[in-house]
Parts: sequence; structure tokens; C-alpha cells
Amino acid sequence: MNLHYQSLLPQEYSKSARVWIYQATRIFSIQEALEIESRLEQFTCHWESHGAPVKATGLLLFGQFIILIADERTVGVSGCSTDASVREIKMIEQEYGVGLFDRTQLAFYIKDKIELLPIAQVNYALEKSFLTKDTLYFNNVVNTLKELETNWIIPVEKSWLQQKLFPS
Repeated sequence: MNLHYQSLLPQEYSKSARVWIYQATRIFSIQEALEIESRLEQFTCHWESHGAPVKATGLLLFGQFIILIADERTVGVSGCSTDASVREIKMIEQEYGVGLFDRTQLAFYIKDKIELLPIAQVNYALEKSFLTKDTLYFNNVVNTLKELETNWIIPVEKSWLQQKLFPS
């Protein structure tokens, strides 16, 4: 699996553009992925904040991560427009029978594929060497385009998990 995704991100957006990542509980099929990509394009083309168009992009990366990016240099994303995006993601969740809001599942890149692991099992996975400090982790708490480019797929030791798993 090729993990080089940066070229797929909008290059003309501000590095401070806001980012929301929704991790699916499974990989979407090719047909589902095509439908979801089309749906994300439709949503972002019509996304508004107080009647003004939001400059936004929706992506489905690795068949499992829905990413919304909003460049707020001209129009900020308000509470109502954020609610609209959450409604859209919830509709995708329902229509495809997949979880997109489960923050207890963490994604890791192991043996050339994305593996989800419940946070409660991370210590056990480390003890059994299923995970190491060098295992790549999908850091879905990034907030900006710059962080998405540089801090999304990182070794466990460089993530927020480092303090929890390898205390000094």
C-alpha cells in the first residue's frame, strides 16, 4: 500500500485550513468508494456558511478515511455549517452500515495494511510486539491541513500515545 497521500491534498489551500477526519470501521468497497467520493464532491460544492459558499474539499483516503478540508480565508465554517457536515457524515454512516464516529478504535499500518485496534487492547498489543514504537499510527486528531500533511501518519512514539504507552 502506498502511503504517499500528500499530493492528493489541495495545494492552493491555506496551511491553516481546517480538517475533520472520520475513520470508517471497515474499508469501503470500490463501488461504495466511488459513490462516497461523488457524494463528498457534491456536498463540498454546495457547503455554505451563513449563505456564503465554503471553499472545501472532501476526500476518501485509503478507502477508509473520509476527510473534509475547509479553507476559511474567505468564509469561516460556522456551527450550522459544521452541523451540516456532521449530518452528511451520519447519512453516509447509515446508508453504508459503517461506523464513522467510533473514537475507541485506533488505526495502525501493520504488514502493509490498515488494522483497527480498540484502544483498550493497545497495551496488550505492545506487550506481544504486535505494535512497536515504530508502528505507523493514523493520528486522526490533526486539525489543520499542515498537520494533515506532516503529522497524520506517524510512528507511535511521535503520537499522543507515546506518553501513555512509554512514560518517562
